[in-house]
Amino acid sequence: MAYHKGFSTILIIFCHIYANFGAPNNDLEIRNEVNNDDVVQSDVQVPNYLPRGLSGRDGKTGPRGFRDEPGAAEGSGGSVYTRWGRKSCRRGTTLLYAGVMGGSYYSYGGGSNYLCMPLDPTYDKTVNGNQGYSYVYGIEYEMGAHASLFPKNLHDHDAVCAVCFAESRGSQVMIPARNVCPEGWTREYTGYLMSTHISYKRSEFICVDGAPEARQGTRANLNGGLLYVVEGRCGSLPCLPYKQGAELTCAVCTK
Repeated sequence: MAYHKGFSTILIIFCHIYANFGAPNNDLEIRNEVNNDDVVQSDVQVPNYLPRGLSGRDGKTGPRGFRDEPGAAEGSGGSVYTRWGRKSCRRGTTLLYAGVMGGSYYSYGGGSNYLCMPLDPTYDKTVNGNQGYSYVYGIEYEMGAHASLFPKNLHDHDAVCAVCFAESRGSQVMIPARNVCPEGWTREYTGYLMSTHISYKRSEFICVDGAPEARQGTRANLNGGLLYVVEGRCGSLPCLPYKQGAELTCAVCTK
C-alpha cells in the first residue's frame, strides 16, 4: 500500500508541474539538439516567437566628404589642321611640325592631294636608284598677276606649311569663299583659295594663308607642283552672289 501511496504522491506533483508550466518546451529541445557536436549551428532554424518591433527612424545624413582634384583627361579631343603657306601656328595652338609643301608634278599623274612634308624625314629600307613609278615634288607659288593680293611677291618660291593642333576644339572646317567663321567658331587663319592650273593634272583646293611665307633661297623656278589663285566662274556657279573672275577667299575654322 505504501507503493501506491508513493505513486499517487508523484502523480500529484507531476500534475502540479504540468498545470503551472505546461507541456515540454519544443524550443528548448531543439536548442539542446543544437548543442550536439555533430550538428552545425547554422543548419538549424530556431523559431522566434517574439513579435518584431517597429523600425526606428533613419539617422541624420552625414557631412559631405572632401572633394578631390579632378583626374587627368584621357580623351582624344582637339583637332588637327594644316596651315598652308606658313611655318607657324596661331597663338593658343600647338605646332606639331613645320615643313614644305609636297605633291605631284603639275603635268603628271600620281597623287592629287597636297602634303606637308617634314624637314627631318626618317627612312626604313630603300632601293638604290630611281624606280620612276611615283614621286613627290615640291610646290611653287605661281602668283603672276595675283602678286598684288599678298604682302610679298613670292612667285616661283617654294611653299611652306605647318601642322597645328587645337587642343580645346574638336572640329575643324575649311570654308571657301568666306574670310570669317560662323558664330561660336574660332578663326585659325584666312587667305585665298588656291589649286593647280586648269590645263594641268587636277589637284585639290586648299586655303593658303593670306600672308604666305616661302622657303628661303628657293626662287629657282624648278616647277614641280604649282599653286595658282582660284577665281569664280559664272554659269553653274550662281552669279550673283558670286562675281565673274573675282578671287575667292577662304577661312579655316575650329570649334
